[in-house]
Amino acid sequence: MDQDTAKLKMLLSSKAWRMSNLYYIKDKEGREVKFSPNSAQRKLMENSHEFNVILKARQLGFSTFIMVHILDECLFKKNISAGVIAATREDAEDLFGNKIKFAYERLPQWLRDNIPAVTDSARKMSFSNGSSINIGTSLRGGTFQILHVSEYGKISARYPDKAVEIKTGALNTVQAGQQIYIESTAEGNSGEFFELCERARRLKETNAHLSPLDPKLFFFPWFEDKSYTLDEPYISNTIVDVEMQEYFQKLYNLGIELSPGQKAWYVKKKETQGDYMLREYPSTPEEAFQQSMEGAYYTKQMTLIRERGQITTVSHDPRHKVYTFWDIGLNDDMSIWFFQYINNQRRMIDYHESHNEGWDYYARMLLSKPYVYQEHIWPHDGAKRIQGREVQTSKQLAQSVGINPIRIVPRTQDVGKDIQNFCKPVLAQTWFDEKHCSKGIKHLDNYRREWDDRHGVWKDKHLHDDASHCADAFRTYAVGFNEVPVTTDGVYHVVHTENVSYDTDPYNL
Repeated sequence: MDQDTAKLKMLLSSKAWRMSNLYYIKDKEGREVKFSPNSAQRKLMENSHEFNVILKARQLGFSTFIMVHILDECLFKKNISAGVIAATREDAEDLFGNKIKFAYERLPQWLRDNIPAVTDSARKMSFSNGSSINIGTSLRGGTFQILHVSEYGKISARYPDKAVEIKTGALNTVQAGQQIYIESTAEGNSGEFFELCERARRLKETNAHLSPLDPKLFFFPWFEDKSYTLDEPYISNTIVDVEMQEYFQKLYNLGIELSPGQKAWYVKKKETQGDYMLREYPSTPEEAFQQSMEGAYYTKQMTLIRERGQITTVSHDPRHKVYTFWDIGLNDDMSIWFFQYINNQRRMIDYHESHNEGWDYYARMLLSKPYVYQEHIWPHDGAKRIQGREVQTSKQLAQSVGINPIRIVPRTQDVGKDIQNFCKPVLAQTWFDEKHCSKGIKHLDNYRREWDDRHGVWKDKHLHDDASHCADAFRTYAVGFNEVPVTTDGVYHVVHTENVSYDTDPYNL
């Protein structure tokens, strides 16, 4: 063996050398460049666990890094079976073609001759050493030593059933001690990705010794990418308003010190991203999940009431009676908002939800709270006769155990119009108790439309899930409460009427 060959064999035995010298990728501008891990990618590579959960800002290159890592493992180890999961078939094939196959086809010819691809299709590549890479949208069958799930947050938001399928199927194809990489930006504070991140966060906070089955949380904020900055004269020409100054001061108080160029970049990026900035480019893990998900009905309104400080401590005032607003679901989720109207201020002081309980349970629950009730306001189905009972309705059964008085809100013609004409403007004017309404606030954040996979758009129809029951109870409030703000000549007044409708959104939301 000559000296050059010996040196090459020594270099090829180093994973770090291979990852910085062998592979070519497309950069953000689409140019062909040699791959060299950036600081965030090196941090992941040097600190990887068996089960890795990566919460990240947009375009930090983790999909590319993991794809190159998978290709490298399959080339230099025998009999490795790797799987890659994406939200759609098109996304999976794009990852496969533009990252794995792109990198393999640009390897030195002598290396491809020594480890040739014996199967090369749109969804699978297998090599002469017995290793293979498979892509798909679930990958339930088979056994994998490495699994990568890309944008699990998006999958959880748009395809909740598929997210469960990945959890119960694909994740169980990887044995303890092998490698799992789940990476995503956040999509709301619910769903499988959120729950997985919460589990990993709790383990991290307790400094628990992680087993191979425990997820390890990595968070990579936008400022990890050193390219997210601007130079002069853009810095001097960027106006950092009071709101942005306060935001950067808050980060500084958390130990995050940004350069003038990074601040200018953030301000300019926020001008285009708007309400989605926290989700796409979070500075902290809390920010990532604070933002309502794509397709959510109330993103703008929830952002607004947070900025106004309307989610805070809103105490019960015993001098005033309490209204309740319901979504009826004895065999489903029952959701109830508790509300006071004091000095023209709308106050949600409490929230309750439960399921598969009888009317006696709800009578006891209402009595257990320190409230004197003005009335209990129900949606139209409270007056519907119960199947198997010729006479009784839900309202009559509830009244028989002491839930009084009950008022039924007449059925409206269009849920979408209710959301636009009543719920959005009323939500913007409502204050919430942060502690007692926390679950309801979370549901309002996550109330969203169904995703139309065929046309790639959000449907006008709402998604029926945990959040929808709470949102329906809120709609009972927005439509049914008989003190509704209206505007004349730009001045807001309160009128006492039922079922007021707006031709346009009076708050321009």
